[in-house]
Amino acid sequence: MSDVQSFIRETVTGHPVVLFMKGTAQFPQCGFSGKAIQILKACGVKKLVTVNVLEDAEVRQGIKEYSNWPTIPQLYVAGEFIGGSDIMGEMHASGELKTLLDEAGATQ
Repeated sequence: MSDVQSFIRETVTGHPVVLFMKGTAQFPQCGFSGKAIQILKACGVKKLVTVNVLEDAEVRQGIKEYSNWPTIPQLYVAGEFIGGSDIMGEMHASGELKTLLDEAGATQ
């Protein structure tokens, strides 16, 4: 396993909620990443780790390989890949995302 894959695995398994995104939570650098942050805020997430994929091309490519998912942002909750902003939006609308985040201890 490469260093990048090890970094990604340790990051997603070491924190309740991890969002691989373009930019930061304060300054998202794409509309989809901004939408993902807004959804997480709406769910009341307090424990969030973000990784700015624009800072490291290896991480940007590596996360796509790790999840076998072609786009950014990517949300991980309790070590599990959830999806991108569209899936997050659907799960938020149904209440499923909030439940998942509550169970992961990310909203306390």
